[in-house]
Amino acid sequence: MAETLGSLCDKLTIVKLKQWHAEEDSKRASLKTQESLLRGELDEFVSDATAGAIPAERLTFAANKVLKGEASRVPNAEGSIGEVFAELARVNCELWHEQEKVYEFEAVPDGERVPMVKKLGVLNIERTKCIDAIDNRFLELLSREEQVV
Repeated sequence: MAETLGSLCDKLTIVKLKQWHAEEDSKRASLKTQESLLRGELDEFVSDATAGAIPAERLTFAANKVLKGEASRVPNAEGSIGEVFAELARVNCELWHEQEKVYEFEAVPDGERVPMVKKLGVLNIERTKCIDAIDNRFLELLSREEQVV
């Protein structure tokens, strides 16, 4: 299994965005199936992790990105798993709309291209930090529960 809770949450937010923007019934049906499968994977992952079936070292995969310039000032995601999940959804929504602009890159005025690309980079760093934060919060939660037992 190469998934973490954060990566599964990320996939679910993207499927929900696709559902929101889908216009064709066949695409909506396919995305509903994807959502159902992802929900099942999330439930199974949490169940397996809480039962100790997933080793702690496989619960997180740090991004290990070397951040320079503006990206190095992107704050870490803060809060509970639910709060960070909500932030991940917000970031992915903003990232979706910025990415839409890239599809028409030639139409973007020259003076707006560099800031747009920088914004995409920063949003991707925020996204990665949210994924990592969800993984770390979950690992912390499981570690606390182990200490109680």
